[in-house]
Amino acid sequence: MNDEKLKIVLAVLSGIIFSLVFILLAFILPINPPKVPPKTMNSELQKLSKAYKESQLNRPPEQQK
Repeated sequence: MNDEKLKIVLAVLSGIIFSLVFILLAFILPINPPKVPPKTMNSELQKLSKAYKESQLNRPPEQQK
């Protein structure tokens, strides 16, 4: 094979591989950060309720209501 043809073939192959790497990275890496659900009053009340119930369970029996 001629040296010029070999250089062209290698340049084309390296370009294809280089572009495929970036295409794969575009699909693998997320564009936007994961969305955090907004805090609502309902979720805050659920957290407080859960904390209160856990504190009631951790008390000694004579202090439980």
